[in-house]
Amino acid sequence: MQLDETVISKAIIERYFEDLISYLKTDVAIVGAGPAGLAAAYYLGQAGIKTAVFERRLSVGGGMWGGGMMFNQIVVQEEGKQIFDDLGINYKPFQEGYYTADSIEAVAALTLQAIKAGAKIFNLITIEDVMVRQERVGGLVLNWSPVEMAGLHIDPLTMECIYVVDCTGHDCEVVHIVQNQLQTKLFTDSGKIEGEKSMWADAGEQAVLQNTREVYPGLYVAGMAATGAFGGYRMGPIFGGMLLSGKKVAQELAEKIQNQA
Repeated sequence: MQLDETVISKAIIERYFEDLISYLKTDVAIVGAGPAGLAAAYYLGQAGIKTAVFERRLSVGGGMWGGGMMFNQIVVQEEGKQIFDDLGINYKPFQEGYYTADSIEAVAALTLQAIKAGAKIFNLITIEDVMVRQERVGGLVLNWSPVEMAGLHIDPLTMECIYVVDCTGHDCEVVHIVQNQLQTKLFTDSGKIEGEKSMWADAGEQAVLQNTREVYPGLYVAGMAATGAFGGYRMGPIFGGMLLSGKKVAQELAEKIQNQA
């Protein structure tokens, strides 16, 4: 068979826009495809919830690829090991209560399992703003990441959803948009973004789960975005709390959406 370059281009364009149009209305929009975002996407997909993930970078996985200081091993504690069991990620016991896994395998498995569960990941897309209706977040304002990087004045497009989950890591970017654009109070102690504290792995792992919750009507935070928004400690290259945070927000939103149906 002789290949036709225009057919190749047509296949890419048509298939991509079929997916994009299909997800302009979805149940849950996750911003950030790091470990918490990918875990949330997997469990939401498993629950039959239509889920789109928007990642500004070319690659997914957030900071998990590099392990600790570019040593591509990560650690999970006893509680976090259940996520590896669910996704079929290999791990080894190190000492009691500590397990290690290859960070490359972990990201690859999280990504593949999230997609196989039914979630759709869109990379190279930046969130410029949120859609707000009656003081509730109900969608996202999208643009290409290269547009933002080049500083071009290109108008964005929008998508609609029932819930948004900010999984953008330390910067909690969507929460910043809500705080700065709406000049409103968040569900934090100060009504503003609290900012993450210094390193304390044990306290950070516990707090990230406690802080995985709604921060403004329609907007949830998970992973390091929860730590940044509500003021928890950072925890470094231990990822059990991040993964469990993604699972927690997925279970809560799946229950809410199913009860609304």
